[in-house]
Amino acid sequence: MGKWLAVLLATASFAACSGDNGGEGGEGGAAAGTGAGTPTGSGVGAGTPTGSGVGAGTPTSTGVGAGTPTSTGVGAGTPTSSTGASPTGGGNCTGGVDITAPGGNPFDGAELFVDPGYVAKVQSSIDKTTDAALVEKMKKVQSISTAFWLDRIEAVGQLSAHLDAALELQNQLCKPVTAVIVVYDLPNRDCFAEASNGELRVENGGVERYRNEFIAPIKAILAAHPNQRIVTIIEPDSLPNLATNLGKKDCTPETEKAYREEVAHAISELNMPHVYQYIDAAHSGWLGWPDNQTKGAQIFADVIKAAGNPAGVRGFATNVANYTQLSYSTESYDQQSNPCYGEFDYVDAMATALAGVGLGDKHFIIDTSRNGRGNIRADWGYWCNNVGAGMGERPKANPGGATRLDAFYWVKPPGDSDGTADKNAERYDLFCGYENADQRAPEAGFWFHEYFVECVKNANPPL
Repeated sequence: MGKWLAVLLATASFAACSGDNGGEGGEGGAAAGTGAGTPTGSGVGAGTPTGSGVGAGTPTSTGVGAGTPTSTGVGAGTPTSSTGASPTGGGNCTGGVDITAPGGNPFDGAELFVDPGYVAKVQSSIDKTTDAALVEKMKKVQSISTAFWLDRIEAVGQLSAHLDAALELQNQLCKPVTAVIVVYDLPNRDCFAEASNGELRVENGGVERYRNEFIAPIKAILAAHPNQRIVTIIEPDSLPNLATNLGKKDCTPETEKAYREEVAHAISELNMPHVYQYIDAAHSGWLGWPDNQTKGAQIFADVIKAAGNPAGVRGFATNVANYTQLSYSTESYDQQSNPCYGEFDYVDAMATALAGVGLGDKHFIIDTSRNGRGNIRADWGYWCNNVGAGMGERPKANPGGATRLDAFYWVKPPGDSDGTADKNAERYDLFCGYENADQRAPEAGFWFHEYFVECVKNANPPL
């Protein structure tokens, strides 16, 4: 363990839209969104970091930089500190680590924990690469924090060790270390997609299993780690589907009931002082149209109210596993009357819509893992392994650019496939066969070496 920590420490050195929404725009919101809705169908499945089968790597961390606190915010909770002793031994902070988040922002003033499993995946690509300059860029990716995906019940068994490692790093650095996890296993998951369908079905006891076998153990593990900051991204591609896709594919009344009640259950059960929750809120190409924003905001408000208005809901995550740029003036696809030209515009617009339903205090994070390049797809709704994509802005606290923006963060691990291109596969999705989708892709969540290489080469800013 001492050797492991020595490597670990050596690598932890850097610390409103407006416009009308016509018929075309409204439909575009559903189609682009639905398809885009599968945006995590795209990466969420990517949560399956275990799909690559590679072993553990060296955990590291990235600094997010200070930045000016924007508000006291919810989710700040009771200031706590680590004890200086990690559950796996080690630790040298005799006075403990104060994990209070400045302004309630869990990314501010913290090191962001790097998933050892992702480091190992990147290493598997390094081992296949002979271009020395490209290898150096890949090595830089190994120091960038990505989210740890809980996309099936089995994955929960890895969570405690993941958080233990983050806490041990915190006690070595004597400063807060923030770990980010994605909670993603709703019954009838991602109801408008095929590539990222989950293991639980409502008609087969999925609700009970979700509560008892998924959320309950996650709650117990988070409660057992009270002395560290933990961020949870809640159920990508769930509630936004209720705003645009009801009555289509698997988005049935039974699915709607499960989504509303189980997201409420999750955010209620995971409401703890040291846990900062961000509910998935789609992206500009899905809920960017004003009527979609209004529908989405009301659904979010209803679910949060049903959960008892938990203080731990810090805000919302946008662009999860998608490709929408932060801002732009031109794109290769038709805007379809959407007044939001990127995630900055969308966050500003959604903040206004949320204020209209009593959620004006909520904050945002934007997934920038693969949105470095624009003009790579023919339609806004194309979400599956888009050819030409590049890594975007690195994780950073308080980056500015939009309303109450807590951070840029890499929620989707670049290199994890969005979905298979094999038309004969059970989980094949039509979007993974479209002209802009890389046709070499494996199943969602499995490591896609060739795609990772392209994302590294196309990174903007460059690595």
